[in-house]
Amino acid sequence: MHSTPRDAREVIGKSCLILSLNRNHIDLTIQIDDAGVGDLLHGVVVGAHRKETGEFHYDMIPVSYFQSPNFGRKMYQKKATELALNLLYQMKLGENEEIEICSSFLFDETRPHLAEKYGKTRVKTVVIAGDAQNNVETAYLDEIRNLGYEPIVERDEKRARSFFHMLKWVKNNPDRLRYAKTGWPRLRRYMSPTRRHDGPSPTR
Repeated sequence: MHSTPRDAREVIGKSCLILSLNRNHIDLTIQIDDAGVGDLLHGVVVGAHRKETGEFHYDMIPVSYFQSPNFGRKMYQKKATELALNLLYQMKLGENEEIEICSSFLFDETRPHLAEKYGKTRVKTVVIAGDAQNNVETAYLDEIRNLGYEPIVERDEKRARSFFHMLKWVKNNPDRLRYAKTGWPRLRRYMSPTRRHDGPSPTR
């Protein structure tokens, strides 16, 4: 789990962001979101953000959960539940504090588990936006930069271009294949080597 106090306007590295607010006098909500599940490289960030104070913690589902044989068994969903519970524990979830969680398939197991554990009235499936989303996205970008890869500037707007940019980076060095989510069935066609002719095509 990654957690470090930061200035109220700053998120750097593997972080948590904390604002100076009195938790005793406000209703609090923890938002749970993910980043990187649709990207080729690395694992997936699972982050927890306290909406009213800006506190942010995250952890990573390793890329091995998105490779065979774990991918086919959907082991990433169990890991997402484990990380979400750990993050809530680390953030000291309040007795009446609400939980908002992203609708991603990554949390298909997590959502009912949290509802059973904390009560359906406290756990809500929502579209995560704003600071919570920005924090998980920043954490994911930091993690893939740690691999030596520099993401394109328009990653969010041009997902297809981002995918092929990552794919080219992987193909340039076969050792980088271990960083790729190779469990996705559609990826196989792109990973096949390009056929080359040894000489001119035969003519009649």
